[in-house]
Amino acid sequence: MDDINTYIRTAAQNAKAAYFALAAASSAAKNQALLYMADGLLQNQAALLAANAEDMAAARSKGLDSALLDRLQITEKTIAAMAEGLRQIVALPDPVGEMDEFRTQPSGIQVGKMRVPLGVVGIIYESRPNVTIDAAALCLKSGNACLLRGGSEAIRSNRAIASVIDAALRTAGLPEHAVHLIEHTDRAGVGAMLQLPEYIDVIIPRGGKSLVARISAEARVPVIKHLDGICHVYLDQDADAQMALAIALNAKTSRYGTCNTMETLLVHADRAAELLPRLQAAYAEKGVELRGCGQVQAILGDTVLPASAEDWDTEYLAPILAIKIVADINEAIAHINRHGSHHTDSIVTQNYARTQQFLRQVDSASVMVNASTRFADGFEYGLGAEIGISTDKIHVRGPVGLHGLTSQKWVVLGQGEIRG
Repeated sequence: MDDINTYIRTAAQNAKAAYFALAAASSAAKNQALLYMADGLLQNQAALLAANAEDMAAARSKGLDSALLDRLQITEKTIAAMAEGLRQIVALPDPVGEMDEFRTQPSGIQVGKMRVPLGVVGIIYESRPNVTIDAAALCLKSGNACLLRGGSEAIRSNRAIASVIDAALRTAGLPEHAVHLIEHTDRAGVGAMLQLPEYIDVIIPRGGKSLVARISAEARVPVIKHLDGICHVYLDQDADAQMALAIALNAKTSRYGTCNTMETLLVHADRAAELLPRLQAAYAEKGVELRGCGQVQAILGDTVLPASAEDWDTEYLAPILAIKIVADINEAIAHINRHGSHHTDSIVTQNYARTQQFLRQVDSASVMVNASTRFADGFEYGLGAEIGISTDKIHVRGPVGLHGLTSQKWVVLGQGEIRG
């Protein structure tokens, strides 16, 4: 235990020193490092795939569920997407040093704000080897040092990616500890990270509900988090039928193991008899189990299981969908705000007034009109990549990209003014 605590403390101290050194790094140097990373991923594709294959084989032998296996797997397409994400981040403006909101006070001083990094960011995550490169890139571009603590199931993949990152930092002449992969996969390492507010400025967990709940309960370091992805699509009385079917199918079946996947479908009572049988057939082709309220069962029959109270509060991460018929948009919004996780919710309608009501009243990090919840993603939002999705309201909400990894400090410019 002492060895792990010492290891984590030393890594955090080195990261803090690297953070201060990064303050002198130019945007050009940071961008060059990111380009080296992109090239390195593609040049080392065979090694990355081989390392991931070992992780996948070990995970299957341990009986990991399909959702975790889906998140763990790396393919040639995944590597290409990671490289493209890096290049997109290069193309984005560097937020560090941006100054705005300047105004001249009666005293003569000018007061404004400058955007600055958060400091040392600790990322604690499960599966998802792509988080290793996404987190490193976003932290580096935004001037933050980062400590990456992945799960034991992805350690080989993470090491292979980290070697690419290390080489890129060295070639670009940036601090070697700006990105540090924690080699210990013992749970005690997580606990040690949570107790170092003097070195780690913020923790971002990405993983299952139990992991995030533990971190939130134990951390002495500020946490940016979300616990669940209980996302909804509401098919309004004025929804275009083809659009409604396409969105409801995509939001559920595009991928099952992601936090932006729809878990509950709400359908206006006036459209249920028309839309639900068509959706039932489409979901059946995909092997999706349906659980519905009594009204849904009355329309679709015994093939739909009765929905329990727990179903409305469950993130399945599986081919299971809860369906509820609602009387109007007010009932839909009330259901979402009560049972949702404040992640992502969408309305399908051609009625402008109801779109505005939905946008104003649904209390979620992402609220959508006529679009699949699967778009709630930093890459799709043009952030290049995301370090996570926050359902907190302070200090950042939704997909966390470059700006979400910065804060602001006050800047005062004077010409010798003194206060009387």
